[in-house]
Amino acid sequence: MSWTDERVDMLRKLWTDGLSASQVAAELGGVTRNAVIGKVHRLGLSGRAKNPQLSASRQKRSTGRGASTYAKAGRPRNPSGNGSSANNFARQPPIVDLPKPVSLRIDLLQLNDVTCKWPEGDPQDAKFSFCGNKTRENDPYCEYHCRLAYQPAAERRSRAKPQMPQIRISPLPVIG
Repeated sequence: MSWTDERVDMLRKLWTDGLSASQVAAELGGVTRNAVIGKVHRLGLSGRAKNPQLSASRQKRSTGRGASTYAKAGRPRNPSGNGSSANNFARQPPIVDLPKPVSLRIDLLQLNDVTCKWPEGDPQDAKFSFCGNKTRENDPYCEYHCRLAYQPAAERRSRAKPQMPQIRISPLPVIG
């Protein structure tokens, strides 16, 4: 797609009429929202009108084209059609009970590549130590502390790999 003079003029008109970048892209066809934003920036166009007064036909056309352009681009669409992703958050990973490991209470000089570096206690206290259990591969903590430290990936990123199950932590008496 090339930016012809006619398409640039149409972009300028639609932008000054107050349409969003997505709506402009839908009206022009064959161009993405980001391409519109880039062109607007390169042209140095000022901000849009605050309250666009669009005719019902223009709104209907831009919505219709936007949905088809969006689908053609290979992006997932929300089947409910309401633009809400609330259903995506209804699915929760299974909760797995994982017992807290017994701390080996190692000091800073005993840490190495395969010891859990989870701090325990107040660093200014003489009893301060680290977990010391075997770490998970390529992580600084053991399995238990990794699950505490790292939150599950956001829904949009978690589609690429399986989501880590949540853990339920049961309180244990403090030994010491």
